[in-house]
Parts: sequence; structure tokens; C-alpha cells
Amino acid sequence: MDPRQVLIRPVVSEKSYALMSDGKYTFRVHDRAHKTQIAQAVEEIFDVKVRAVRTSKVRAKPKRRGLTTGTSRSWKKAVVQLAPGQRIELFEGAAVE
Repeated sequence: MDPRQVLIRPVVSEKSYALMSDGKYTFRVHDRAHKTQIAQAVEEIFDVKVRAVRTSKVRAKPKRRGLTTGTSRSWKKAVVQLAPGQRIELFEGAAVE
């Protein structure tokens, strides 16, 4: 799988920005991607050294709008910890603003 297909987009939340101080970055990833693929994709795209990858499935939530009911999509999240001294510049500029 191509690295651009593995990483879908970064997760932008207060919790994900709090983790950045520890060198951990959160991404939405392809449902079938495994930890090795995620680590290789982050290393290739951002030119950093990955120390650990933790994944979790975010379950679908029931949603309602008027009389119409449904669910949001389920998706896979990966928290990538970088080696000490490494950082992704793309995120650092957004966190300062």
C-alpha cells in the first residue's frame, strides 16, 4: 500500500495537541493498515524515526437529525511516537497559533 493511502489525515483535537509535547502525533489511517505499514509511511513522508505505534478503532456513534436516524462512520486511529529529538514541523506551526 502506498504511504499516502495509509495516512489519511492528522487528527486535530485538544488531546492530540497535548500529546505533541511528548513527541506523539495522531493520524487517521486506513482501516486495513497495520502498525508496520503506519510506521513506514510516517518515516517516508515526514523523514523522521518512529519509536512506537499504537492503534485503536473508533466506533460508530448513533446520530439523529429530526426523524432520520443513522450512525457516523467507524475509523482507525494511530498514535505515533517519534524517537527523542524528532518532530514533525507541519504540526508544530499549527499548535503555536
